[in-house]
Amino acid sequence: MSYERPNGHTFSLYLRGGAGTRRLDGSLDARGRPGVLCIMPQGHSSEWEITDFFEFVHLYVPDDQMRRMFAETFDRDARLMTLPEVTFADAPALSHTLRQMTKAVLAGGHLLAEEAMTQAINDFFVDPRYGGMRPCAISGGLAPHVRRRSLDYIEAHLGEAIRLQDLAAIGQLSAFHFQRMFRASYGVSPHGWVAHRRIERAKSMLRGPDPIAQIASACGFSSQSHMTRAFKFGTGVTPSAYRQHSEGPSLEKRLFAVGGAGRQS
Repeated sequence: MSYERPNGHTFSLYLRGGAGTRRLDGSLDARGRPGVLCIMPQGHSSEWEITDFFEFVHLYVPDDQMRRMFAETFDRDARLMTLPEVTFADAPALSHTLRQMTKAVLAGGHLLAEEAMTQAINDFFVDPRYGGMRPCAISGGLAPHVRRRSLDYIEAHLGEAIRLQDLAAIGQLSAFHFQRMFRASYGVSPHGWVAHRRIERAKSMLRGPDPIAQIASACGFSSQSHMTRAFKFGTGVTPSAYRQHSEGPSLEKRLFAVGGAGRQS
């Protein structure tokens, strides 16, 4: 397989296998393996030999988006951004974030996947081997009217897929900048806030007669099993158990400690 001066930058993480992959125009002794990273800057050329099955994820980032994030994060001229060509490198922090992005994509968690994508690019820039730059300090957070409109948008669209780009457009910010400002304002990421609000809506609806599958759809979960996992993570009990206990008078006493701890995490 050959890559001939493609547009955009590519981050490639090996998930499984890779021993049958080597780069022919590089070190012939180096081979892929789970957890290693390749970085292919825009305009690079490379040739690869692949002799066995393996799993990997490619994150493609347009050059203009990459430079904008660089300029916003470090308050530097975008023309100063440079990307090294990397083959089979160990980069634990960046690899972890790319794995999170992959899991979120496969689970249909669009907002979490977008957050992981922007975090992966930030992890790359601050890695000592690839620049070791320090982000500029965050101050102020979102403007009051942007905070209000953002939360109103989330409440109005809890039953739908909420995307980081749509939230950022409310404040006319880039997705990366909005994500940082939102966390500065609320102490959690946009995904964390949305996840909490979906659980709270589900708790309210579980006190009624609607089927759990219908509630899952109304609260923006991809399936009943998705809601069950998220609900148990956030409250310590399953939706069915919550509904059963909600008929008793001491529900709040029984769930206060577990539910409160879940929300704090």
